[in-house]
Amino acid sequence: MDDMYAELTAPNNVKFTQPLGLFIENEWRSSSKGERIVTVNPADEKEICAVHGAGSKDVDMAVQAARRAFIGEWRDMDSSARGNLLQTLADLVEQHADVLATIDAWDNGKSYHAARNEDIVGAVALLRYYAGWADKLHGTAIDPNPDKLAYVLREPVGVCGAIIPWNFPLVNLVIKIAPALAAGNTIVVKAAEQTPLSALYFASLVKKAGLPPGVVNVLNGLGRETGSAIAAHPEVDQISFTGSTPTGKQIMKTAAGTLKRVIMETGGKSPLLVFPDADLEQAVRWGHRGIMSNQGQVCSGTSRIFIHADIYDRFVNLFAAEVDRVSKIGDPFQLDTFQGPQVTREQFNRVLTYIETGKREGAKLVCGGTAYKNTQGRGLYIAPTVFTDVTDDMAIAQEEVFGPFVVVSPFREEGEVIERANNTIFGLGAAIFTQDISRALRISKKIQSGSESALTHALSNSANAVLPAAIWINSSNNDDVRVPFGGYKQSGFGREMGEEGIHAYTITKSVHINLGAKL
Repeated sequence: MDDMYAELTAPNNVKFTQPLGLFIENEWRSSSKGERIVTVNPADEKEICAVHGAGSKDVDMAVQAARRAFIGEWRDMDSSARGNLLQTLADLVEQHADVLATIDAWDNGKSYHAARNEDIVGAVALLRYYAGWADKLHGTAIDPNPDKLAYVLREPVGVCGAIIPWNFPLVNLVIKIAPALAAGNTIVVKAAEQTPLSALYFASLVKKAGLPPGVVNVLNGLGRETGSAIAAHPEVDQISFTGSTPTGKQIMKTAAGTLKRVIMETGGKSPLLVFPDADLEQAVRWGHRGIMSNQGQVCSGTSRIFIHADIYDRFVNLFAAEVDRVSKIGDPFQLDTFQGPQVTREQFNRVLTYIETGKREGAKLVCGGTAYKNTQGRGLYIAPTVFTDVTDDMAIAQEEVFGPFVVVSPFREEGEVIERANNTIFGLGAAIFTQDISRALRISKKIQSGSESALTHALSNSANAVLPAAIWINSSNNDDVRVPFGGYKQSGFGREMGEEGIHAYTITKSVHINLGAKL
């Protein structure tokens, strides 16, 4: 068999040809150092296949290919033509949706249902949204006086580097590729070493869509080598990273050597606030979805729940019942599965360690708190875990667990809960449940979180208000490709999605025209 491809049959009997190589200049290439990275099915910890691992020479080859494509036909291509190519790519993703969903369910452990009906749908929506933006990046004209005219252009940055995480492999890939290409940039992507397969399959669709060689380059590799080489490369003009806060800090240090522009979306410990007038049933359902979906592996997951003391006991009982009702654990390919395995044994062990920490710190374990095996006695499954009576100084209330793990605490006063919600190094998201719109808007301005609510922005009257980056009112983690997303504090900076998402991949150039002024 050609070591650039593997003929695979997934557990749901879907058969497909899986690329294994490095996608550079629309061709599949071997690793220059002969390295292979094994990818594993977390449902049974069996090997799926091994992909080629890029070294620094491979990174340089990909960057040079991206540079040639940028200064060649891509930057100067008619913007509508670029948009049409992205639309064609979106069509292909739709046509291959079953395979792409199968790959992510197998490689990542998420339920096939979620991958097919949420992740793939989101990826297609992102491609179509930014395809529409490709020919709408207009500049501005400024007429300061009769002797002068100035205009401002919005130009592509150049060669962009992207380092994507393993929790939403395909969606996070497209979040970075779609706006970068629509703006006229080229890109070099490092897929997550834990979940590289859907990125490689997507790369094969890039070639089918007719994108010129070198516009999109996809590499597999370890972060400490491949990711660092991309961040350090002098001909990479901008780097976009999604992942852990410690890794983000290291990438910033590396990128500082060449003063790269940097977009960072890192960790979170997002609060969810429930007031006595809230629709309690909806608060419970959204609260469950906000932390337990995707095995709890969501950067903006609302992992700290604050409940008004008057409804605290009732909420806890209803929430525990919702966990028992909804959180069906098992085979990702079973239609009724809600929660699959954690992505790796490392992540599995991390969550178990925090469970023991919570017990040691004196929090009350309401449900979960154990590993869970599938019917064959295998898999990296963890029962959804709820701790109550948690104080803000506990490690489980301050540190990102990144698993099906939530802490619940009571509060009494609005000012108190705002202060406690902000008592974290992170600021990526927050949810507020109340029927009082004045309260919701008032609190949304004071919580330091990441994805700004369009409603909050529209109704805010204070120019000095703290407008958080992600606030959900009476919902949780229901983002939209048309609305920007990003963080405060150690949750990162820069914005993805929405109009701001494409502006992040442009640079403004001012042109001054003298119409007759003389010295």
